[in-house]
Amino acid sequence: MVQTILGSGGGIGVPLAMELKNYTDQIRLVSRNPKKVNETDQLFPADVSDPTHVDKAIAGSDVVYVTIGFEYNLKVWKKTWPVFLEQVIASCKKHNAKLVFFDNVYMYDKSAVPFMTETSPVNPPSEKGKVRKQLREMILNEVEKGKLTALIARAADFYGPDNKNSALKIMVIDNFMKGKKAQVFGSPDKIHTYTYTPDAAKATAVLGNTPDAYGQEWHVPTTKDKLTTRQWIEMIAGELQTEAKIQEVPAFMINLLGIFVPVMREFPEMLYQYEQDYIFDSSKFEKRFGFGATPVETGIKSLIMSLKK
Repeated sequence: MVQTILGSGGGIGVPLAMELKNYTDQIRLVSRNPKKVNETDQLFPADVSDPTHVDKAIAGSDVVYVTIGFEYNLKVWKKTWPVFLEQVIASCKKHNAKLVFFDNVYMYDKSAVPFMTETSPVNPPSEKGKVRKQLREMILNEVEKGKLTALIARAADFYGPDNKNSALKIMVIDNFMKGKKAQVFGSPDKIHTYTYTPDAAKATAVLGNTPDAYGQEWHVPTTKDKLTTRQWIEMIAGELQTEAKIQEVPAFMINLLGIFVPVMREFPEMLYQYEQDYIFDSSKFEKRFGFGATPVETGIKSLIMSLKK
C-alpha cells in the first residue's frame, strides 16, 4: 500500500513518516527537497504549485496525507491553498486515493474557543479562518457527494521537536534561549492547551489506516491539563534552568515586532485565541482508539532536548 505525504519535511510530516512505517514500507515523501525518514522511503521532489507535479505525486497512492504548511501569510494562503487543494482533490478522485487532511482550529467560531469539539460551530472571525473554512467545505462537499473518501484530522496549537513557527517556540523558547523575557499575547493567566507534534503524527497515521474513520472530522490527542500560558512558560523556564520572566505584548506592539519578525504581522487577527481560555477536546479520538496525549513534562523535555542538539 503506497502512502504519500504532501509536505513531508515539516514538524508533522517527519514524525508521520516514522509512524506510517508501522503500516507500510511504501511511503512516498513529497516536497521540494525530500529527505528520507525511513530507509525504504520513496523520495518525490515536486513543486506543489504545479498541478502536474501534484498529480504525478498522487498517482499510484492509496492514501494521501496533506501536512504541508504554506508560508504563514494571508495573501499567500488566499492565493495558494484553494488552488492546491482543488488539484489534490481532483487527483485523489482520478487515482482513487483516500485523502487525510491535517487541519487547524481557525474555522471555529470565536465562542467555541473556550471548549472546542468536532461539532463546534464553524464561523471564523479571522480572514485566515475563512480560508480554512473554504478548504474544509471543499473536502466535505466531495465526501457528501460520494465522490471522495476523506477525513480531516485537526490539531490545536503545536509544541514539539522540529516545530519552528509556533508562537510558543518563537515568543517563549527562542526568547529564553537568547536571555530575554518570554512574550505573550493576551492574558498569561488564560488556559491554553497544546498538541504535541509526535502525538498528532501518531494519531494521523492511525486515522489514515482505519477505514471507518473516513467521512469524519477528528481532534487528535491534546493535553487535558488545564495549564495557563503562565504555567507553560514556568515549565519551559524550569527545563531551561532560567527565570520565568514574562512580558505581556499589547496589540499595538505586535506590528512593531513584525518589523523584526515578519510572521508576527500575521498575528493581530488571531489575538482572540489568546484573550480567552483555549481548550481543545480530543475525547472522541481517545474513546475510539484508546490513547491520549503525552504528559506535558515529557513533551517539554523532548522539545528542549531537540533544540540543544
